[in-house]
Amino acid sequence: MKKADFIILITIIIIAFIFRLYKINIPLADLHSWRQADTAAVARNFVRDGFDLFHPRFDDLSSNQSAAGLENPQGLRFVEFPFYNAIFAFLYKNFPQLSLEIWGRLVTAFFSLIIIAIIYYLLLKEVGRVAAFSAAFIYAVFPFFVFFSRVILPETTAVALSMLSIFFLYQFSNNKKNNLFAVFYFVFAILSFSLSILTKPTTIFYAIPLIFIFFRKYQINFLKKISFYIFFLLSMLPFILWRFYIQRFPEGIPPTDWLITSVNTYQGMKNIFFKPAFFRWIFFERLNNLILGGYLTVFFVLGILGKQKNFFLHTLPLSSFLYLLFFQGGNVQHEYYQTIILPSVAATSGMGINHIIVNKKLFLVPILTYGLILIIIIFSYFFSFYKVRDFYSYPQELIQIAKIVSTLTKPEDKIVTDRLGDTTLLYLMDRKGSPSIHKPLIELKKLGYSFLVTLNQDEIKKLKEANFKLVFENNQFALFKL
Repeated sequence: MKKADFIILITIIIIAFIFRLYKINIPLADLHSWRQADTAAVARNFVRDGFDLFHPRFDDLSSNQSAAGLENPQGLRFVEFPFYNAIFAFLYKNFPQLSLEIWGRLVTAFFSLIIIAIIYYLLLKEVGRVAAFSAAFIYAVFPFFVFFSRVILPETTAVALSMLSIFFLYQFSNNKKNNLFAVFYFVFAILSFSLSILTKPTTIFYAIPLIFIFFRKYQINFLKKISFYIFFLLSMLPFILWRFYIQRFPEGIPPTDWLITSVNTYQGMKNIFFKPAFFRWIFFERLNNLILGGYLTVFFVLGILGKQKNFFLHTLPLSSFLYLLFFQGGNVQHEYYQTIILPSVAATSGMGINHIIVNKKLFLVPILTYGLILIIIIFSYFFSFYKVRDFYSYPQELIQIAKIVSTLTKPEDKIVTDRLGDTTLLYLMDRKGSPSIHKPLIELKKLGYSFLVTLNQDEIKKLKEANFKLVFENNQFALFKL
């Protein structure tokens, strides 16, 4: 990289970081707060109870999130390995001047900057400066990218680790000498990809560009190279061992089979696998409207169709496309599932912009071409922002309810909320319990639950008629003693 590229990249990274500070101190009640709360609760319990990475715990003690339908009195949380949670828990424990939530968002933001830097580097090497700048800029400032680069979720960290693995293996493949640098690159590529899969198993689809790097280095003979098998065996081994280990704790493993085929609707679970609704939601509503703001899709399509000197960068959209097709239920149900595809979306769009500028003779007047590109980017940005700005919103009443309940109860009290499985209120109250009335109240009392928080007026009326002790009531909620 030349000096000019360092200056450009540093400028983009500074701008990206500033964008990610937007509302960084808001309560943890914004979009997908239930999933963020579960992630932050694991970190909070690390701070309080010690960093036991093999027994991560959150605030839900019920059977709500257990695939086996078992009560979870220890609050075990076995989804991904808690690498990301441990990082911001460690930072908060040692630097408590910032809140745990701010540290969580800052860690996500930091890893998103790594993604931006690697996108810039790879496109600079494979295409050119225009593509590198365009792709990095899109990832840095476009609203959907920004929001999911500062949430308390492990996806961005996992994606950054996969991109680091691609970067290190890319350096390994371009190293012409079998020296210590080659060993260093190879080992760190394995470590990065292994941590990525542990942090979020869905990043396994980044294996496609990694396989292509081996192919580009050795051609078809890569299948005869022991390094190829060592790389993927060692990358997958920790994840395989982790999956075997967590089978010992079925109460802490949430259901995952729905992620492939189904979405949860007001009518219950509905199969969406290869249905027209899947393609409308993912490729029109999410990718076209929400992520790219409509008009930027033109550049994305050109990036896919545009010819490059090799197919390496095309493996990124290929891996994203296969990921979307495999996890159809999860991607339609939750926007944050698209975090996995964001590097390829930015890189492919950057290649599309580069394709227009490099082939400017195909168009009428270059200055008009540049102006049109700028107008498309601006319009796309604001159309995306118009939708994404609501992601930062949160219900103010939840914050007030949490403060009141935490004042009227003890830290050791187990609380039931009627939030239909949403753990946000439990997290804000800083209490453990159940996020839904999943059993009769008499049984819940026997299980050690002390209070019920309900926002449902019909439920409040029924509890009063059943002579449950009313501890507090206002026009928002009621707190009952069980």
